[in-house]
Amino acid sequence: MNTANVDHAELAKFSSLAHRWWDQAGEFGPLHAIHPLRLEWIDSIAPLNGHRVLDVGCGGGILADAMARKGAEVLGIDLSSKSLKVAQLHALEAQTAGVSYREVSAEALAAEQAGSFDVVTCMEMLEHVPDPGSIVRACAALVKPGGWVFFSTLN
Repeated sequence: MNTANVDHAELAKFSSLAHRWWDQAGEFGPLHAIHPLRLEWIDSIAPLNGHRVLDVGCGGGILADAMARKGAEVLGIDLSSKSLKVAQLHALEAQTAGVSYREVSAEALAAEQAGSFDVVTCMEMLEHVPDPGSIVRACAALVKPGGWVFFSTLN
């Protein structure tokens, strides 16, 4: 795993909260609140159905799961193994087809699969890494020519 662009304190914080990802009244409540709006915004610009989508910094899978339910083939990536386990468990419990998860950095995935995704999302993640520009460059490398990349931050 490429860990050059990791804030280990942030990673530890999110790992310690992993069990709360799907608690709409918990720490991730604001993400649940804005979720329907951002999902519809993404889908209105880049229709998800039938597209290959990457969700960078997917956490517990809130957006990845929903994009798969819109008909996309989604790969969610994150460096928190605990968050990824929560995402995988939720997908199993919710019987969400078309979503998978992997513990890998955006930079490492870009080296493996450049130009492989129709849509790349990176939501509420850039503020948690030492070098946000590295993530932006990786996302640009991962999207197919003519594809879409979406960034968002609450900060």
